[in-house]
Amino acid sequence: MIKFLDIHKINNRFKAEFQASFSKSLEQAHFVLGTNVSNFENEFAAYCGTTYCVGTGNGLDALTLILKGYIEIGKLKKGDKVMVPANTFIATILSVLHAELVPVLVEPDAETYTILVAKDQSVYKEVKAIVMVHLYGQLADVEKLQAIAKTYNLLLIEDAAQAHGAIATSNGRKAGNLSDAAAFSFYPSKNLGALGDGGAITTSDAELVKALRLLRNYGSLVKYTHQIIGCNSRLDDMQAAFLRIKLKALDADNTRRRALAKTYLKQIKNPKIKLPFYDGSENHVFYAFVVEVEDRADFSNYLSTHHIEWLIHYPIPPHKQEALATFSDYILPLTEKIHKRVISLPISPVMSDKEIKKVIDVLNTY
Repeated sequence: MIKFLDIHKINNRFKAEFQASFSKSLEQAHFVLGTNVSNFENEFAAYCGTTYCVGTGNGLDALTLILKGYIEIGKLKKGDKVMVPANTFIATILSVLHAELVPVLVEPDAETYTILVAKDQSVYKEVKAIVMVHLYGQLADVEKLQAIAKTYNLLLIEDAAQAHGAIATSNGRKAGNLSDAAAFSFYPSKNLGALGDGGAITTSDAELVKALRLLRNYGSLVKYTHQIIGCNSRLDDMQAAFLRIKLKALDADNTRRRALAKTYLKQIKNPKIKLPFYDGSENHVFYAFVVEVEDRADFSNYLSTHHIEWLIHYPIPPHKQEALATFSDYILPLTEKIHKRVISLPISPVMSDKEIKKVIDVLNTY
């Protein structure tokens, strides 16, 4: 069986370092907002190229707290409209709703699946912020979105949950440093994954960071003194220790993912399979290698028969989820088409060339 993502094999590379770090943390006994968190925040901010990083409990909280932070400092107000791509994981939209803002769903680009700059720009007069999702590890059209945000005085926010280490070709800056603030997830399957949940916010906005540090910790900086209504969403100190270790391998892992993706793109020769768009640059870190097929049920059964694991990112578009029934009247044909056709193939830094060859051979005989 070729696993979709061999989490055990990925993490086993760091087993000795994890054990040493765990033992050290056990001795220090500072398990919440300890030195591992502050050290990781400094290291990840430096990696992304921002002034600040604020660790959170998970990626959804990271995005939600950015929006709540902007409300706290007066750059947004409850009820403001926020543009988000319709083709995304539901968490992007949930963050907007959790912050008591109004999502405006827009169709994606047909090739990259990322948020498309609208031809009719009157829509930008209605919103106060744009959330650009770097879906599957590929950067959105950053330059155009930055220009739109500047023209219409909008906040530009990155959902970078799948794009750790992706680099913009226009300026060489990394995901997390291409907007006013960015949210990351460290869910175990991510390119930089913890051994549990975790998230972070990167930004160079000192005023926002002050609000974020209050919001994530009950509205408090000094114990038992609460300045605002906050929540409990702190990056776990032990997870921060593990992330510090894995951060050192992130660029090499991303390089391996891109190499595997290029092999797929070069050697898969089957007209029944639509391959993903990729310009060959470092703007894609291939969190997922997503193809389109006409009959997904038949294709997925074929993969399973040949002992190849697969996943679907994502089977049901957010506006068709029961939880978001109020958005069900949105007319989003491209989004719906994508969600019916996409399927993700195995890709990870620990896959062998032999495994990749088997996947390619199986696909070419479909």
